[in-house]
Amino acid sequence: MTNIEQKTHNVELDFLKIEDYEEFKEVMVASYPHMPDSYWEEKHIKKLLKIFPEGQVVIKVDDKIAGSALSIIINSSKFDEKHTYNEIIGNYTFNTHTKYGDILYGIEIFIKPDYRGMRLGRRLYDYRKELCEKLNLKGIAFGGRIPKYHQYSKRITPKQYIEKVKSKEIHDLVLNFQLSNDFYPVRILKGYLEDDKVSRENAVLMKWENIYYEKETKTAQTIKREVRIGLIQWQMRLYKDTEDLINQAEFFIDSLSKYNSDFAVFPEFFNAPLMAKYNELSEPEAIRKLAGYTEELVKEFSNLSISYNINIITGSMPEMVNGDLYNVGYLCRRDGSIERYEKIHITPDEFKVWGLKGGSKIQTFDTDCGKIGILICYDIEFPEVSRIMAEDGMDILFVPYLTDTQNGYSRVRNCGQARAIENECFVAITGSVGNLPRVSNMNIQYSQSMVFTPCDFPFPVNGIKAEATPNTEMILICDLELDLLRELHNYGSVRTLKDRRLDIYEVKKRN
Repeated sequence: MTNIEQKTHNVELDFLKIEDYEEFKEVMVASYPHMPDSYWEEKHIKKLLKIFPEGQVVIKVDDKIAGSALSIIINSSKFDEKHTYNEIIGNYTFNTHTKYGDILYGIEIFIKPDYRGMRLGRRLYDYRKELCEKLNLKGIAFGGRIPKYHQYSKRITPKQYIEKVKSKEIHDLVLNFQLSNDFYPVRILKGYLEDDKVSRENAVLMKWENIYYEKETKTAQTIKREVRIGLIQWQMRLYKDTEDLINQAEFFIDSLSKYNSDFAVFPEFFNAPLMAKYNELSEPEAIRKLAGYTEELVKEFSNLSISYNINIITGSMPEMVNGDLYNVGYLCRRDGSIERYEKIHITPDEFKVWGLKGGSKIQTFDTDCGKIGILICYDIEFPEVSRIMAEDGMDILFVPYLTDTQNGYSRVRNCGQARAIENECFVAITGSVGNLPRVSNMNIQYSQSMVFTPCDFPFPVNGIKAEATPNTEMILICDLELDLLRELHNYGSVRTLKDRRLDIYEVKKRN
């Protein structure tokens, strides 16, 4: 440990001022002993401070400059990935800087040797990231020098050098530091910085992506990042007719709307009580009679979604299509649009008793609260389906289910939680409770609605965000922060989506 490290107490990040120039110059010269004539002239600093003052910062230790970072904003569409440093800075005119650009380009960063090892560089990188997010830019880029490359240039190419650094065969303090700060190499820039002899004029184009970047839109609609969902743990009871059933459904929708919920989610076959009047028929005939109500119910739900300004997931209902019986549901958006989803996997009992047929569409849905997926009950037990949805950018997976016994429920529950972890998404499950003694094959139900999260620091340690009381009619309301998923994808302790070995296996749907 150096004497400076022992006595250091005050570390401060500050904007660079022209009054700091002489000290700034002295520190920069000390930081590049192999390039003693490489420093910014005062006129260049004046220009940078004029056009982009918030992009020029210094870090001070006990009121002395220990390092600095300089940046400009560029329009990435005007620069090929094969560019030189001189092109980026417009031959020191900085006419490449534009407040209408989309990339924060780092044109300088250095730490005085006496202060290295104090992680001051990390603070400068963190400031750049915060500035990038504040300005809503796509990301950060810079050409990273590889000053140790001259030791290996006769034996390996720059590309091989990078691979050996990444695999820890070569220790490059600069490149390792950049990789550890979530920057990734894009390509080799040959002839990047003139007279950079130790790097053999090579640099590595490094990038960092702003996961919070939002492309400007010309519409008034925005995507909510904090979403409130409402799960309806539905009590199976006898209803006189569809109006009676809709009145009960509207009660829950009204209640959730008053709590400003963005979604109302019903269970699988929530409308099964309407089969009671057909109990004298065979089970296949009774459920086909139930399918006759589906079109009417979907229209009612769509009207309710508009009236109460809430997106409704209708659980599932039987539906006849060209003589075949399917288990389907509908997403009724609050803008009036409607989309259909199908249960893909049919249980042995559903096939044997009712003659249900499995659907064939795997899809996600865009909503004003992010991209969602919907799987009906048994489908959650097949991880390939939700993986395909996750690859399509799904944030929330909704699972309406119907289980009669606790062991059946446990399959849905445990698989739902596994899907949340492996797909780095939220998973919400909801089912029905109670008994239907007058409906054959629908006698008893067991449910405990729950919301699962990935298991990492921003989330509950057990991966359970919220849970209902088992076997009790109620609504479960839960808030979800979608940006936590973005952070997880990029900075999580483990990254199950990024770390998959796509070189040896893949999951994809057939056309």
